[in-house]
Amino acid sequence: MPPKVCLSLLQSQLYTNPRSKEHMDEDKPAVYRQRNPGAHSDEVDLVELFQCLWQQKLLIIAFVAVTTVAAAAFAFLSPPEYEAKAGVLPPRLSDIAAYNVGGGKINLSEFNVSDIYAAFKTNLLSGALRRTFFRETYLPSLPADERSRAWDELWEEFNETLIVKVPDVKNKPGFHEVTVAHESPVLAAEWVNLYVTMAAIKTEQDMEENLRNKIAARTNVIERQIDALRTTAQKQREDRIVRLREALVVAEAVGFDDPQVVAGKTSSDGDLAKFIDGNLMYMRGAKAIRTELAVLEKREKDDPFINELRGLENQLDFLKQIDINPDDVSVFRLDGRAEIPETPIKPNKVIILILGIILGGILGIFAALIRSMVENRKMQVD
Repeated sequence: MPPKVCLSLLQSQLYTNPRSKEHMDEDKPAVYRQRNPGAHSDEVDLVELFQCLWQQKLLIIAFVAVTTVAAAAFAFLSPPEYEAKAGVLPPRLSDIAAYNVGGGKINLSEFNVSDIYAAFKTNLLSGALRRTFFRETYLPSLPADERSRAWDELWEEFNETLIVKVPDVKNKPGFHEVTVAHESPVLAAEWVNLYVTMAAIKTEQDMEENLRNKIAARTNVIERQIDALRTTAQKQREDRIVRLREALVVAEAVGFDDPQVVAGKTSSDGDLAKFIDGNLMYMRGAKAIRTELAVLEKREKDDPFINELRGLENQLDFLKQIDINPDDVSVFRLDGRAEIPETPIKPNKVIILILGIILGGILGIFAALIRSMVENRKMQVD
């Protein structure tokens, strides 16, 4: 069957009005009507269409071959891209225990897992950490001609290279995944582990600073309490000296040199308090009053006589000894360290080849039909 026969098959698909087709056929040459007895039929002869395409199979095969070769060149010549990934989870309570050692004894608020992991996630997702990694790691890895490109283009490519995501928000909301896609599988794995480590170090530094701020605030409170207690004790001693001096004047005036204690007269707590510290202090006698006055006036420190002082000093000493070792804490739990990938994720050679074959077949069939229409038009003109 000549290629021009395909035109009648196309027309049978494009025109559905029998009347209009009759008028069209009346205007066509008799040779064409004789060679196309099925032109008035609305039905498509699939066998004839297949025969028409089969006659131009070389054209179709040529298109398939060209697109397949192009797809194969793209698949096999494109640099492979590898993806490395690592997952992180909230730390265990034992991982952050060092942050809360002795906190209850010195009235320090304790850190919980959610607070510390929230700080880690903030750093993991922060733009500041990404920019640091971009400047210190990504840019130095590029060739000199690549680094000369526009900064915003490089930044956009970097954000497509390193991705932090939550793959399963519903079932694992605390699970975060860090992925790096790169032509070098070694660099991909190294960058994932390095980025997670940088986020952990930054979080540990932040937590250490927070802890030191809390310790400094608590230390300041305790030191103020100690100063207040010492000031109060000094004033109480000075007040005692004043009362003793007045009592000494009274005792010497009435001639009481020895204590004037009468059995049964100071049995109650109230009478005894008046005798020792109250308005009956002069009855202790001038000798006892002078002795106590001499002792109080020579006293240099009141610390041994402040009951709460030693407990506060113990808290203060404990606060000054707190020192968090980064090896003793962990602000996250690693759910699998990134390993060097062996299989590239791009390009997918099988899919590319299949798409190349399919595209070539479609283009070849379309070209065959167009060729038939052109040849048939030339025949009509002739």
